[in-house]
Amino acid sequence: MKISITGATGFVGQNLQDYLNSYHMIKPLSVRYVPNQKFILNGDAIIHLAGKAHDLKKVSLPQDYYDANFELTKQLFDSFLLSEATVFIFMSTVKAVADEVAGLLTEDTTPSPKTHYGIAKHQAEQYILSKDLPAEKRVYILRPCMIHGLGNKGNLNLLYNLVSRGLPWPLGDFENKRSFLSIENLCFVIKELLDNTTIPSGIYNMADDEAISTNQLIALLGKSLEKKNKILNIPASWIKSIAKLGDTLNLPLNSERLQKLTENYVVSNDKIVKAISKPLPISSTDGLLKTFQSFKEE
Repeated sequence: MKISITGATGFVGQNLQDYLNSYHMIKPLSVRYVPNQKFILNGDAIIHLAGKAHDLKKVSLPQDYYDANFELTKQLFDSFLLSEATVFIFMSTVKAVADEVAGLLTEDTTPSPKTHYGIAKHQAEQYILSKDLPAEKRVYILRPCMIHGLGNKGNLNLLYNLVSRGLPWPLGDFENKRSFLSIENLCFVIKELLDNTTIPSGIYNMADDEAISTNQLIALLGKSLEKKNKILNIPASWIKSIAKLGDTLNLPLNSERLQKLTENYVVSNDKIVKAISKPLPISSTDGLLKTFQSFKEE
């Protein structure tokens, strides 16, 4: 199978290329939004990873998200419909549905995105779903939660650096559960979507099987680093006050980062696991330990 991948130089793209190279012919496709452009797409499948990620520093213009995540996706999908390619995989996000989750996030949850990032991704989803799909074509919209693995540079690095320095974890008073997604599980599912023509088109949440609390993450980090865990139960109200101070003083801990570290955000992967009819290859705990090991080797 000849597969074009946008965003191939990113974290997911690099890992996905390494994973698929043994099975398929991979061609990176460099794209950026330019008004009124069309793409000539060659091959059997397009995996659209390129886009603008959520900007924690808040320096991006709102239109940047709509150009990169909505308008560019429209152009690529229109070109796909006119091409001979039969599979289109769009990497959306759980943030296209909700920034906060009460209970369990499923594909039936009514979308109510709050950020320009999430809104733009949701608009792209709606556009794709609004088009009549020829019988010979398959389209998959994937909504991953926080992805981790080799080359990951997100909030897990912050936790890793804290534990590796022997610093205490001050957020022990927060009780939460959140879903993560191992890059290995993501790559495995994408390969199944490419190879199995019986998997129905549609929207699929992407998450590991079990949700993990932040305190459990600290325990796993301690195990990986062979360090004794130091978890402090400082009152949550105090921590929230410090985070608000961080919003104005540009401290490592601010309100948005605190939310990401302590929020409840549990995502169901039941639909995709049933669709592929295979278990995910790596457990939540083993996937995180593998990611932490990759931090050691960097």
